[in-house]
This record gives sequence, C-alpha cells and structure tokens, in this order.
Amino acid sequence: MAKTAPRPVRSSAEDDWTREKLEEVLSRKTAHLCIDMQRMFAEETDWRTPWMDRVLPVVERLVAYRPEATIFTRFLPPHDPDQVTGGWRRYFERWRNFTGSEMTPPGLVDLVPALKRYVPPATVFDKPVYSPFYGERLDEILREREVETLVVSGAETDVCVVAAVFDAVDRGYDVVLVKDAVCSSADETHDALITVYASRLSQQVTLATSRDVMAAWR
Repeated sequence: MAKTAPRPVRSSAEDDWTREKLEEVLSRKTAHLCIDMQRMFAEETDWRTPWMDRVLPVVERLVAYRPEATIFTRFLPPHDPDQVTGGWRRYFERWRNFTGSEMTPPGLVDLVPALKRYVPPATVFDKPVYSPFYGERLDEILREREVETLVVSGAETDVCVVAAVFDAVDRGYDVVLVKDAVCSSADETHDALITVYASRLSQQVTLATSRDVMAAWR
C-alpha cells in the first residue's frame, strides 16, 4: 500500500506573501459576514454543531473587534414544507420539526445569546437558503457600504459557509476565511474545504487565524 505523501512545509516566503495579501485586502472597506451562529445549531437539537462551542469565543472576539462592521446571517426555514419546492420540500419534509409551524421553541432561529447582544450596532440578515447571496439584497447592502473584502466566520464550513464563500467570490469580493472561527459537524469535509480554498482559490480566498485578522484589520 502506498504511503500518504507528506504535507509540504510552508516556506517563510509563502508566509510573507500570505501576510502581505491579508494586509492588502483588509486595508480596503471590510465587513465581517458571520454565518448562522444560531441557537438551533448550538443547542441540543438534531441540527446541533458540536464544534460551535469551541469556536464561539473566537467568533465573539472577532465581532467585538468590529461590531459595526458585522453582518450576522440567520437561516430561516419555511413555515411549512409546502411553501417550498423540489429538493427543499423533500428536505423540510424530512426536517419538519425545524419548520416554523413545528419548531419548538420558536426562538431557536435566534442568534446565540453571546452574539445577539452585539445587535446593534451589528446587523442581522435573514436568508431562506444556504447562501446569503440568494437574491440581490445582501450584495446591494454591501455595495451601498462600499465593501470590497469579506471576513467570513460561522457555521457550517461545508454547507452555508462554503455557499457564502463561493457566491462572494463570484461577485468579486476578496474573502478572508477565519480558520479558527468556522465549524462543522464533520471533520473530513471541513478539512477538505480548507484544502480546496488553499489549493484552488488562493488568489481570491485568504486563510488566516483570528489573531492575524485582528492584527491586520485596522
């Protein structure tokens, strides 16, 4: 059986390039897009994301650093599966207990309390699907604010976060994905997405730690 090839060691030149790129993109008008840090993913539900407990303090530090630049997204299921079509109807027939008519308690769609207290000055943007760029409203809000760079955190790396990142890239935003401020329910797909960003999208997506982001974002 072939052995797994060793991971390449990053050179100091690569680190310097990443640092310079991070400082460059964060020198522009920047917003923090915090994805779906909601009670229904944090509490003991069928949709619980266990990692959220670990990343929440990191996300909160990012929010507290620039609360006025933070946009929280919330995933809002339909009131009833019959209100959506195709795969979404099948999805919410499976997860009917998360629809508006059956969700208990209804406040599960709220942000987790540690983050909700930052609204305002942070703002909340609701979405009916994985990507917050569904429709044009979020893009319009960001253009009105003259935002060019998006710092992205939240849940889950391999579902709503990846949908947000790819749509942001398609719309021409520079994306800074905060590695220690995103979470998933699955290690394998989380790791795979981080590899994809690093190997295939390095010109448009910068991977950075929360510490590096806060040091570069002035």
